[in-house]
Amino acid sequence: MPLALSLPPLSLYIHLPWCVKKCPYCDFNSHQADRFEDEGKLPEEAYLTQLLADLDQDLAFAYDRKLHSIFIGGGTPSLMSAEFYRHLLEKIQEKIPFIDNIEITMEANPGTFEQDKFRAFRKAGINRLSIGIQSFQPHLLKALGRIHGREEAIAAVEKSRIAGFENINIDLMHGLPGQSIEEALDDVQTAIRLNPEHLSWYQLTIEPNTEFYRRPPTLPEDTMLWDIQEEGQATLKEHGYRQYEISANSKIGKQASHNLNYWRFGDYIGIGAGAHGKLTLMDGQIFRTRKTRHPNHYLSTLAEALSIKEAIATADLPFEFMMNRLRLFEEFELSDYNKFCYQPPPDNFIKSCIIAIDKGLICASSWEHNTIKTTEKGQLFLNDLLELFLPI
Repeated sequence: MPLALSLPPLSLYIHLPWCVKKCPYCDFNSHQADRFEDEGKLPEEAYLTQLLADLDQDLAFAYDRKLHSIFIGGGTPSLMSAEFYRHLLEKIQEKIPFIDNIEITMEANPGTFEQDKFRAFRKAGINRLSIGIQSFQPHLLKALGRIHGREEAIAAVEKSRIAGFENINIDLMHGLPGQSIEEALDDVQTAIRLNPEHLSWYQLTIEPNTEFYRRPPTLPEDTMLWDIQEEGQATLKEHGYRQYEISANSKIGKQASHNLNYWRFGDYIGIGAGAHGKLTLMDGQIFRTRKTRHPNHYLSTLAEALSIKEAIATADLPFEFMMNRLRLFEEFELSDYNKFCYQPPPDNFIKSCIIAIDKGLICASSWEHNTIKTTEKGQLFLNDLLELFLPI
């Protein structure tokens, strides 16, 4: 079928659901490997086969678009072998061509880092690493249930360079149990010294269905959290990292392509246990997909029964669009609503924007030029801003 020029870029998300250990703050679809597989050995061949069958079910929605980016998340994707990824990426490219400069990211944890293995990952086609460090403080790593220490974290970044990775993200959290301002800023400064291209820095939140939710730790008070955020962002800016999204900072030109496509309301296919996707039909209908969550159920289910598809109602589009778009701090055209939602912005969307301007959450000067940009206040009180776009 010919490509409709209005269709957004297409990305692919691949979920690997296994971890060495479930962290007490984690609400992602992750499962300890040794609980579900004999002797902790991961079923690479079976999972590869099912991933490709899963992808086949969504291929019709790719039309003739090329893949813009691939993100391999989890879980701990680095538990799988390089051969697994070589075969997987080769087969995916046979089904959907890649753009020439495709970004292929894999999440990795320092506790699973082996230099030779990561050199093989790079050779398999993965060209960007997202290393989940979270903190460099030993007692905070212990509180978070992490299986690595400070030295392992530093070594993982250094060894990833030796393995050939030229595009690295470091994941850090702040607002941790018992964390001081000094410890939070030391984490930021240590990460900066490692010179990653991208730094995801975000506050720990207590999510339902986690150990921390069942047994809440004592977290820093709001005033301290504010000071950590203010001083940390100032430090990042001073060292050449630009905050382009709520929790993401990068050097110039090193924003994550995959993240940008998500938040600009682009399309993405999601494959793997618990993976989510967002896709557009040729008639402009937008829907979300989600795959069965438990790895054993995912592996034993016929591919055509893996996915649940739900259309996004027209009344929900203003909130869905802005929930994504406003994560980015960039200015965007009001006409982007037409471009990505395939209809003009409804009256209640325009009214919500005007209310947001009156509240100082959206820049009045941008609105005068038919663009939308959040103010600093709007960035800080994003939830309040998004509530204005909830369906009536």
